Amino acid sequence: MAETVCPGLPASWINAWLAAMGATVLDSRIRLRWTTERTPAAVLVVDGADPVEVLAESWPNREMLAELPIAEHWRNTPPMPRRVSVDAFQARARDARGHPFSWTLSSTVTDLSLDENREVAHAPFDPAGPGTIKWLHHRLLKVHREVVPSVERLMESLHGTAERIKDNGLGFDLTRMGSQADGSAMAVDPVVEVLAFFGLALLPVRGDGTDASQRRASYSSAVQRGWARVRGRRREYRFMWPAWSNALDRAAIDALLDIWNPDRKSHWNRLGVHAGWQTVQFKPRATADTTRAFGAERI
Repeated sequence: MAETVCPGLPASWINAWLAAMGATVLDSRIRLRWTTERTPAAVLVVDGADPVEVLAESWPNREMLAELPIAEHWRNTPPMPRRVSVDAFQARARDARGHPFSWTLSSTVTDLSLDENREVAHAPFDPAGPGTIKWLHHRLLKVHREVVPSVERLMESLHGTAERIKDNGLGFDLTRMGSQADGSAMAVDPVVEVLAFFGLALLPVRGDGTDASQRRASYSSAVQRGWARVRGRRREYRFMWPAWSNALDRAAIDALLDIWNPDRKSHWNRLGVHAGWQTVQFKPRATADTTRAFGAERI
């Protein structure tokens, strides 16, 4: 059994947590655990092979990403721009049934709850992007082309030494933003962003059964796995996530996320969970600021 400790993927950073899970989605041989230090780091585990070599082998190419069912234009189905009609989504979902990456639809949008425009609602981890790059698939392709995959390049990101690029990434990570003095500058690690996208496979989204035209919400009307309403704040939701000590594959992580209860800390040890965090929402700097970003605080 070979292990690679990844100090560049601390569990307290939501995109790093998603990225570590994304590695298990890209290659079924990869398992994931977290160190037990104060700020746990991801540990990638593979039987009989180097984890980073396995990750490099399974790194997605451009052709594979272009074929994802979440693409704006896909096969002979109606286009899916940022504002998706119910009919367009349902046609896409029908044609994507059985596709190995059909989760790109079910982890980002849902027709079980409609937004203010009577269109399908987007998940909290699928916020609108700036300018013309509004669709999550567009943003994924943009950061993907910045990576020439190799063991050495991936190790830089896993160790936290890679140089960041000027980009908005997937559009929800607080660390992409500088201070107020930096203005609107954004910087991301493209390897982390690509892996984080695949981590969304473990976070399906469903409707919450409400009509967005009849109420105002802090986030999308969609409810994504791991998100829960903040007690005493009817319109505010937070995402909560754990770090665990056992090396788990994708299926086992899926099961853990089903049974882990952030409110029952006395039961965490039974599941091998030793730490947890919740999101802190970025507060816009002006009334016209549409920036979306999530930081973290320990539970």
